[in-house]
Amino acid sequence: MKFETLILRGLFVACMLVCGLILAAMVTSKPTLAQLADTTSITSLLTSPPSSCALPVIDDMICVRASI
Repeated sequence: MKFETLILRGLFVACMLVCGLILAAMVTSKPTLAQLADTTSITSLLTSPPSSCALPVIDDMICVRASI
């Protein structure tokens, strides 16, 4: 067997081993859940509107507020 053939077969085995380890890590990993919002309910957010307009002041912009 030639030296080049041994090197290529060894490289192939090493690549297959690395790919197998990466695949096994992807399959067995457990993703953590991200909490994107507070525990505040939507009803409490809707019943208490902000006291001022959150938009920047520009010449012809109107800030619409709902009256409850």
